[in-house]
Amino acid sequence: MDSYNIMFIVLAVVIVISSIVTVTARSIMRSTTALFFTLLGTAGIYFMLGYTFLGAVQIMVYAGGIIVLYVFAILLTRGSKDQLSENSKTKIALSAILSIVGFGLVVFLIFTSHLRGALLEPVQGPHGMTMQYIGENLLSSGEKGYLLPFEAVSLLLLACIVAGLMVARKR
Repeated sequence: MDSYNIMFIVLAVVIVISSIVTVTARSIMRSTTALFFTLLGTAGIYFMLGYTFLGAVQIMVYAGGIIVLYVFAILLTRGSKDQLSENSKTKIALSAILSIVGFGLVVFLIFTSHLRGALLEPVQGPHGMTMQYIGENLLSSGEKGYLLPFEAVSLLLLACIVAGLMVARKR
């Protein structure tokens, strides 16, 4: 077993454990912290696969931006003191049954699909995809450019920040 496999196993264990803690933690802040580690582990998997751009975006947008947004929302609404209600045995049993049925449905669809062979083959991207190519396409206004959606999202985030500051200022 080489270091690549060991690193994959470590990241997979971190992702699984922190995902379970995210769902089962009683404290909202602990749940958010565990979600942060889940997203960081996912970024680590992306880096291991050679998708450096996707890993960097995962860290900046999700592990950085979204987690900070969650923390602000929790602290501004005084939600850090909120505790989850007790789960009844009926809710737990129903959740387990629905999870098993959903997992079985996904496995069934994968094995009966005519795309089964295509699902197991790696996706071939365009050759020579560099950071320059991604940057030019991301911020160009041409046919394949994403400048308008990029600016729309930035304006939406700015509006959210201003609204959050206005809410915090009133308190």
